[in-house]
Amino acid sequence: MPINITMPALSPTMEEGNLSKWLVKEGDKVSPGDVIAEIETDKATMEVEAVDEGTVAKLVVPAGTEGVKVNALIAILAGEGEDTGAAAKSGGGAAPKAEAPKADAPKAEVPKEAPKPAAAAAAPAPAKAESAPVANGHAAGDRVFASPLARRIAKDAGVDVTALTGSGPHGRVVKVDVEAAIASGGVKAAPTAKAPAGAPSAPAPAPKPMSDDQVLKLFAEGSYELVPHDNMRKTIARRLVEAKSTIPHFYLTLDCELDALLALRTQLNAAAPMRKTDKGEAPAYKLSVNDMVIKAMAMALMAVPDANASWTDSAMVKHKHADVGVAVSIPGGLITPIIRHADEKTLSVISNEMKDLASRARSRKLKPEEYQGGTTAVSNLGMFGIKDFAAVINPPHATILAVGAGEERAVVKKGEIKIATVMSVTLSTDHRAVDGALGAELLGAFKRMIENPMGMLV
Repeated sequence: MPINITMPALSPTMEEGNLSKWLVKEGDKVSPGDVIAEIETDKATMEVEAVDEGTVAKLVVPAGTEGVKVNALIAILAGEGEDTGAAAKSGGGAAPKAEAPKADAPKAEVPKEAPKPAAAAAAPAPAKAESAPVANGHAAGDRVFASPLARRIAKDAGVDVTALTGSGPHGRVVKVDVEAAIASGGVKAAPTAKAPAGAPSAPAPAPKPMSDDQVLKLFAEGSYELVPHDNMRKTIARRLVEAKSTIPHFYLTLDCELDALLALRTQLNAAAPMRKTDKGEAPAYKLSVNDMVIKAMAMALMAVPDANASWTDSAMVKHKHADVGVAVSIPGGLITPIIRHADEKTLSVISNEMKDLASRARSRKLKPEEYQGGTTAVSNLGMFGIKDFAAVINPPHATILAVGAGEERAVVKKGEIKIATVMSVTLSTDHRAVDGALGAELLGAFKRMIENPMGMLV
């Protein structure tokens, strides 16, 4: 019996991925555990292993195909003793059909007229609804399956998602179904009941961003080129919009003197033992200021445990350890690998772990569990000479620390002007989880760690 291989969900939030490379060809025999393909998600390229034994009868989705939906059929295996040709013809019936590859473009193409269900011909319908999908195959009150993106687009456009016919796997309503409904007039959501007199008025809907056509009309034709967004840039854009539109940010800034920390860093690096490597002997570690910032932030969270939290609508999530994400710039965007239990690790361990994570992040070889989650984050632009900035919180975190450059400044000490190396830091805080005074307490604890760095060694 043919065995269907479908696009796996490589992370809890994955809805689609790019099939970047096949590592097998038709006719090859595979066993459980054999690596058969490379799948590119929004931030990593991951290997896919076979879970069944058989012979590759057909590669349904070609290498290089983008936007392959989770659970879509990508290949067919023939079982032991089974003819591969017959398996290729008979397989695939139980799996959702993979979408044909399509190039991303600034403007999403939608059909001029969305498909009408057969039932629509039997009964008259309102004029606007005739050209849009109006039956979903669900009785009133039945659950409608739709992707989160489709629901969000439908909500913003005022389209009733329950009235749409889904073209995704198992009838799931996806983005293209909603866009088709919008282009053809759409099935508008039923108006909400009018509020009683004296009740507070609902807030006005947020203005919609400019469409692709509206943006392009502002520039002369031929004066630009269009570079399609890849999955990473789309994900970054979506999460930033989500963060800034749903998290009430507020910001706290203070200055930290670095002279004691820089002196300790020099001493620790000088004391690093030598070890043998492929390139000869090298120090066992080489601490950076950022490594010490990570440790200081982790210890500050443990000193102010109420700030080591995440917001949910039903409860406050109080974390028992400080898992610190660190923003790493990679081609086309950024990623935030996480130092787990940073409060318990030594500076040398944090330093070596951070170098490994950053290296694999830039080659897009991180596993989802290495960059998802965490309890806070650090974003450091000091190496670019940036004095101070405010970072955007990365859900589910309630805080993120933006770190500027250390620079010599004139400071007043006991009535005298002295020169000190000073670093400005800004804490972005989710006001739902961390109030102003609590945020100030956390930032104060961080400052104490930075200015008295010997405390990070005990």
